[in-house]
Amino acid sequence: MIHPVILCGGSGTRLWPLSRKAFPKQFAPLVGDQSLFQASARRLSGPDFASPVVVTGSDFRFIVTEQLAEAGIAPGPILIEPEARNTAPAILAAALVVAQSDPQGVLLVAPSDHAMSDPEAFRASVRAGLPAVAAGQIVTFGITPTSPETGYGWLELGGAVANGAAPLSRFVEKPDLANAEAMLKAGNFLWNSGIFMFSAATILAAFEAHAPAMLAPVKAAVEAAEADLQFLRLDPVAWAGAPSDSIDYAVMEKARNLAVVPYGAGWNDLGGWDAVAREMGADAAGNATSGAVTAIDCHDSLLRSENEGVELVGIGLTNMIAVAMKDAVLIADRSRAQEVKKAVEALKAKEARQAEFFLHDHRPWGHFESLAMGERFQVKRIVVHPGAALSLQSHMHRAEHWIVVSGTARVTIDDEIKLVTENQSVYIPLGAKHRMENPGKVPMVLIEVQTGAYLGEDDIIRYEDVYARGQGAKG
Repeated sequence: MIHPVILCGGSGTRLWPLSRKAFPKQFAPLVGDQSLFQASARRLSGPDFASPVVVTGSDFRFIVTEQLAEAGIAPGPILIEPEARNTAPAILAAALVVAQSDPQGVLLVAPSDHAMSDPEAFRASVRAGLPAVAAGQIVTFGITPTSPETGYGWLELGGAVANGAAPLSRFVEKPDLANAEAMLKAGNFLWNSGIFMFSAATILAAFEAHAPAMLAPVKAAVEAAEADLQFLRLDPVAWAGAPSDSIDYAVMEKARNLAVVPYGAGWNDLGGWDAVAREMGADAAGNATSGAVTAIDCHDSLLRSENEGVELVGIGLTNMIAVAMKDAVLIADRSRAQEVKKAVEALKAKEARQAEFFLHDHRPWGHFESLAMGERFQVKRIVVHPGAALSLQSHMHRAEHWIVVSGTARVTIDDEIKLVTENQSVYIPLGAKHRMENPGKVPMVLIEVQTGAYLGEDDIIRYEDVYARGQGAKG
């Protein structure tokens, strides 16, 4: 069996405002109806694959489980990194976990935020690389280049392809344009996809040989990991001692048992809005559009409305990017798509909430959206999944009014439990212990009106929680 390892971290600043620190690009439906993470999980599933190992951060753990459930995929171990330490420690931790049950197991490591237009072609490439893995080699997948790309690393082939793979001579850092053009012309270079395959035993031996300082702390973090619901939390003290390094620097550029499988069936790392526009496809005028958009005399532009209540109208635009959301709008020249991350830094410097957070906030039980906010009040729309429940909690600084819009809520207020149905409301006094549950089989939607001196998400005393969150945790 092949054990997929899906790396699911990152902040996604280059695709702001749709991708933000609180909900990065891998979880967003950038191309099509499913998220990039869901597409990755489905691509790495089938009779040859075990359930995926996912490496992510604590903030994303419930998004991961929710999206896997929506995709109909049962997760394997979900490893929670106490802090991001780059790709090498994450891959090492996954290899150690897989090795516990399958020391010779094959690991296929992939980012969660790439787009591939032909999943079966990729699975065929994976099968082509298995003989090299069985021979003790570390396999990477190289993308057949179509342009002198300066935003990717490159791979130099050390010989011809035989039995599905070629020897890999070296990794090339992101080149300048002249070197990229020369490599494209040479014909023996591929783009580095950041996708790797190897046996657990092979990669552990590689870390021991090339990155021994990383092996001990990561091994200790795995051995001292604590189970939390369906998650495995790596030990934070041991994890902090692991060097922060990429797998390329830590292992790949030092190893000699490298092979590369060429892949040319459609790949895009969606590293910016210009890449998204290319993946979406264009109309006769060269425009890529999504959502409530009207393009008048526009050419070679990307126009996306990410909110059904926001109509985006472009007139006379050429080579532009326009992305509209409820709380933020991006307008940029398409040639400067990579500079979006500078805008995020500028917003962070002015402490704008939009730099990292959404009005729409995901929780393990569902999500909420802030509709209005003013002095001493806030209005939210809350959606609770069927069978889900918020924690039993109280607030020190606010009271709440709940109006059920659809579905049925089971409401606990101190010692009283009652059902509140559509068009009914209930009042939660300040300081009362309360809980909201959805006992039905359809999502329950309600409007919450908060009133009080302080309305922050950290005003919460939690008494019981099926999601094992601590005091002060949001939601």
